[in-house]
Parts: sequence; structure tokens; C-alpha cells
Amino acid sequence: MSIIEVNNLQKEFMIAKRETGLVGALKSLVKREFVKKEAVKDISFSIEKGEMVGYIGPNGAGKSTTIKMLTGILVPSAGQVTVNGIVPYENRQENAKSIGVVFGQRTQLWWDLPTIESFELLKAIYRVTDQRYKENMSIFQEILGLDEFINTPVRQLSLGQRMRADIAASLLHDPPILFLDEPTIGLDVVAKEKMRTFIQEINKEKEVTVILTTHDMEDIEKLCQRMVLIDHGQKVYDGDILAVKERFGKMRTLVVDLEDANSSFHIKGGELCKQEGNRYWLRFNRNEVSASDLITQISQTHNIKDLTVEEPDIESIISRIYQEGFIEKQTVKG
Repeated sequence: MSIIEVNNLQKEFMIAKRETGLVGALKSLVKREFVKKEAVKDISFSIEKGEMVGYIGPNGAGKSTTIKMLTGILVPSAGQVTVNGIVPYENRQENAKSIGVVFGQRTQLWWDLPTIESFELLKAIYRVTDQRYKENMSIFQEILGLDEFINTPVRQLSLGQRMRADIAASLLHDPPILFLDEPTIGLDVVAKEKMRTFIQEINKEKEVTVILTTHDMEDIEKLCQRMVLIDHGQKVYDGDILAVKERFGKMRTLVVDLEDANSSFHIKGGELCKQEGNRYWLRFNRNEVSASDLITQISQTHNIKDLTVEEPDIESIISRIYQEGFIEKQTVKG
């Protein structure tokens, strides 16, 4: 059995309809009208133990609503969901013991207390043994560098420090599942790499299952092999990231530095999309022509100083999926 099972999950909200102007406001006071909003529409997927899955989509797609149902915060309108064998909303306390949650804009730490005291309070709440607490803190301190701020009040921590402390706090009780909502938001390059390294380590060493929601596509590319893509509450794609790149990432860009600028730079199979001085950007379809073929053509008539081939990033690929209205009929999972 999968560690997370979601079958035909739906969530509807009744939202008060408000008319504009004073008359409209008075009408809403006398008789309120409601409209139904479908936040999640018939979503199904399963996640195996130890997987790292990117759960992504634009704002308002239904990502957070789904995660809130998985964590037991919201009750589904229809469908079934189990997390580590538990129905989350039916047994919230038991579910909380098997999950860790990190929300980028919120903290589970006590604002005015030194960071170490928040950890000690969580140790007591989750009834973590002294031995397990000592072992986990040793790992967290080594990989996340907690020592530099362990005695500093949470309110005085930088965003990067607080995020590192929050992810340590979420894993203190050894949950088999970790939900990460924008875990690297606002972090600098160094802090992001530390966070990603730690997530990879706990996934590898402890087989922690990770569900990652983020707008940072670099997080998805570096951490996940699989992504579930949703839009307007519906699942658009569920499968391997490389498969998406294979299907929608056919276009590559060859960046060439020439010895001299050339106004008549035309290469068969390559579309000149940009030029800055002696540097040229050529877009090409890798299924129709290879980079080596283009380079051979260029070298026959020009002196090449340097060149690189740029791969399409996952963000541009996902943008294309949205624009083309792609719906995957057969998914890899779920």
C-alpha cells in the first residue's frame, strides 16, 4: 500500500456573493447569496514511501487546499484520502505524529524564546526520547548549521536561519512524511543550497517521503524526479519530470561567441533569436537538427571563440503546457 493514497478528492467552498456599491452592501446584509467554488476537482494520485514529489501549479490552482486535506486541516467534500494508513481529518492527532510540515511564511517556533527552547518544547509535545532527540539534533546541527543561532530568540533570526530551524523542528519526531510549502522562499543562493542538501540527506538516509509545493522550479528540478501538475483544481499531469522535458522541451538554444560580428548570420536549422555584439543565440529543435550539426555549419564560415548549449528550464516548459492547454490522458501514477 502506498504511504499516501488520494482517490477522487474534491473540495468545494461556499463563498458569499457581494454586489458593488452601497445598495449591494445593504442587500447582502438583508439576504446573503452564496456561490459555489470548486477548489479541488476529482484528483487522484498515490505516493510511495521515500518518493520526493513536486506538487505544483499556478496561484489558485488548488495546491494548498489539497495539502490542507492531506494534513487534516480541511475535510474533503467528496473522495477518500489516507496518509500513512490514517484518514487525516478523522484522526488529526494521530496524523500529526506521522507528518512534518513547513510553511515558508509561517513558523511553528515560539517567537520570543531562544530557538533551543522551541526544540525542547516540541520534544516534550511529541514525546521524543532523550536518545532520539540527541541523535536528531546532532544531525540537524551538522547539516543545517544550527549552532550559530541555537540560543538566539526566534524573532531575531534571519529568514534563512528561521527556515533551517523550522525544518529541523518539523523532523524532530522522525515523521515518515514531510510537507514542504515554499521552503526556500526569500532565501539567498547559499541558504537555498543548504536547505536542498538537507532535504536530499533526510530523504536518502531516513527514507522520508517529501511532498514539495513551490514556485521555485529549481527546487523541483534539483529535488524531485516526479511532479504532479494541477490547474483550476484538476490534475493536468502526473509523472516523470524528464518525460515532460522530453515532450515539451524539444527546443534548445546554442549560444555562440564569434571572433567578429556578422550581420548576415544565417544557419540552416537554427533560428537567430538574439544578438549582442559578437554573441548569437540560435534556437533549434533537437529532433530536427543536432547541436553538432549547427556547430559544423558555423565553423565552416566563421571563427568560433566559445559556445554553450542551453537546456530549457522546467518553468518555461510548464508555462508552455498551460498555454497549450495540455491534458495528459494517461498518467504515470494515480
